[in-house]
Amino acid sequence: MSKHVKDFLQKMESLGNPGQVAGKAKFYQAYPGGYGEGDKFLSISVPEQRAVSTAFYKQLTPDELAKLLENPFHEIRLTTLMMLVLRFQKSKDNAEQEAIVNIYLSHMDYVNNWDLVDSSAHYILGPWFLNKPHDFLTKLADENHLWNQRIAVLTTFHFIKKGQYKTTLILAEKLLNHKHDLIHKAVGWMLREIGNRDYQTEYDFLKKHYKTMPRTMLRYAIEKFDESVRQGFLKGTIN
Repeated sequence: MSKHVKDFLQKMESLGNPGQVAGKAKFYQAYPGGYGEGDKFLSISVPEQRAVSTAFYKQLTPDELAKLLENPFHEIRLTTLMMLVLRFQKSKDNAEQEAIVNIYLSHMDYVNNWDLVDSSAHYILGPWFLNKPHDFLTKLADENHLWNQRIAVLTTFHFIKKGQYKTTLILAEKLLNHKHDLIHKAVGWMLREIGNRDYQTEYDFLKKHYKTMPRTMLRYAIEKFDESVRQGFLKGTIN
């Protein structure tokens, strides 16, 4: 283990708050049967993690970051993802960016809670796949794997910001009948982001599907609509 890795781990350990670990585990459903079952926590705030990521991201090699992604502690994985995002964003080298993408893709089993996905997928995979085929994301969405499906959906956030909505709508249609509310929320959120930029595109999609989509997905999607339109969707009077 290099000095930089030791320093990073020591810094993270020093920031831990043992008295709040049980609350964090409950919040991220790390209990038996929860979506985060088996995860471990140090209880470090997100701003503290961002500060650590800024301090260390230049010091740790891609191989070291890949290994840290396998750490059993949630906050170490999240801070490592933050560092990978920074390395990806700051790099002007296509080969280095590709290496970071490959680390991400080969470690998706460790990107295994909603905050880990939401802090990384659209910052790394989004730019990388923007002008490449998106088949990989539709395959992820077809998997019976909660976090891979959320990664697929959240990756398209970058596409939305660039005015590309097609893949998001394809994934939304695929996941209309998903059983988990974390997918309902993710899809509804991305539909809302489309609507923030192109109201008609979101409206047309919802008009076609809103009577069969999960209620949580619909509520997230229409959050920014005018109240009369919101109520029309909620009451089923939009034709």
